[in-house]
Amino acid sequence: MTRIHAAVALATALVALCPPVLRAAEAHRPEVSAQWQQVNDLHELVSVLDAWLDENAEWAQRDAPPDIRLVSEAEARARRGATGSFQRGQLRGLYDPEEAEILLVRPWDPHNAEDVSVLLHELVHHRQTPHHWYCPAAQELPAYRLQEAWLAARGMRADVNWIAVVLDAGCTRRDIHPD
Repeated sequence: MTRIHAAVALATALVALCPPVLRAAEAHRPEVSAQWQQVNDLHELVSVLDAWLDENAEWAQRDAPPDIRLVSEAEARARRGATGSFQRGQLRGLYDPEEAEILLVRPWDPHNAEDVSVLLHELVHHRQTPHHWYCPAAQELPAYRLQEAWLAARGMRADVNWIAVVLDAGCTRRDIHPD
């Protein structure tokens, strides 16, 4: 079996066998689920999402919240060195750890659960930053798992290519050729 076949088999097994961060049935509490929709501004929304992450993520809140900006897709792509969040193959948000800044790609709607889940995903990266990671992509699997759990609590699913996420999270070199 070649390395690539072994990597694909391992990724497939990890996706199939890794338990979700939390069960949707345990997470679904209507009064909490709707709380994010009742906020008046982005600061309140971040507070609601941080409270959810306090209960469901292994990383604590940082002392200072991230700066959050709405940007065009072109501006976000120019900052691609940061970790990016994709929905249906489109860049929807990213976190820049050096600036402690979240960029959300317009259009972004605070009343749309998928858009809010992108903010949640990037807030996870903000919490992950002080910790050691072998490569930036290693942060993606837990961030997507938390995003998936948050959406599952609202009866939705994250549109994620799990095999690609697991393969990237392994931090292996790409384009390996025999010498």
